[in-house]
Amino acid sequence: MGCSSSADEKNQLSQTDTSSINALGNVEYYTYLLANELFAGAGPSRQSRYAVVGFVPVDTMKYSPEHQHPLMLLGHQLEQGMITEATKRGFSTQEFKLSDDIIVSDESDRILTRDIERLSNVERVDYYITGTLVYQESGAVVNARIVNARNKDIVAAATRFFPAELFWQEERVTTRNGKLYRTEGMR
Repeated sequence: MGCSSSADEKNQLSQTDTSSINALGNVEYYTYLLANELFAGAGPSRQSRYAVVGFVPVDTMKYSPEHQHPLMLLGHQLEQGMITEATKRGFSTQEFKLSDDIIVSDESDRILTRDIERLSNVERVDYYITGTLVYQESGAVVNARIVNARNKDIVAAATRFFPAELFWQEERVTTRNGKLYRTEGMR
């Protein structure tokens, strides 16, 4: 009886997971699926240290705040989401944006920084987790990889499509390649 109850709970969980995808937009779910593929053949080792770095557009290899695609913040979200996924799966992840001290300002108290002068020394990193984004009209193809820091070998890779609706359900006006586009919603 205990076994059938457990199976019923698993079925309910899987139904709940898929029903919440549309309700939330759920970039977390797509990140989870990408991580499943990426980490499928890689087992965590407490002796190895991982650093998750930014996911960037493949054409420029850098984040551009002027880029106005609906998924413009996807690279940042993937970086943060992969830190979570790697840690939950037992990988020892390094926070390389950590400062030596708490930074107090009028707006916030924080410990993370992009100011090179404030960064603490990074411990040894054995593997990098990173990726690229290929923007398309209806979303972005995300290519993720785990790279050996010493010999630059790619030890795992994964690809997944992320639909544009993950952040906004319906976009009325957007810019693409410097031009303004207006769309009418279907009713």
